[in-house]
Amino acid sequence: MTFQLHPRLEQDCIAIGRFELCRLLMMNDSQYPWFILVPERTGLREIYQLSKADRQLLTEESSYLAENLAVLFKADKMNIAAIGNMVPQLHIHHIVRYQTDKAWPTPIWGKFDAVPYTEQQIAENLARIKGRLGM
Repeated sequence: MTFQLHPRLEQDCIAIGRFELCRLLMMNDSQYPWFILVPERTGLREIYQLSKADRQLLTEESSYLAENLAVLFKADKMNIAAIGNMVPQLHIHHIVRYQTDKAWPTPIWGKFDAVPYTEQQIAENLARIKGRLGM
């Protein structure tokens, strides 16, 4: 079976690129720098369902992404979570948080409607993140 991105992720996100294991997406919500890693494996809902090698690779890719996002966006805190209540496909959120963001200190889920990026903001963010990650 060929890997397919869940339709909700396809709808809500902007594709950035790929690591060895994961597809990298940017959530189309300009209120927070918010990125998602999706392991390109079919039929998975949970991290423990990955092979041991893929779990290690996911940890490496997630840590690499989080560290670079924290530096690039000058994060006060990185929120990393694999919730999956609305989208069952395994995916890991990486959200840059600031003590000044409108949801601080609570989780961002369901707090506010998304504010989509402008085309210029998308282009600028993609250039920044791809440049930082070497994609």
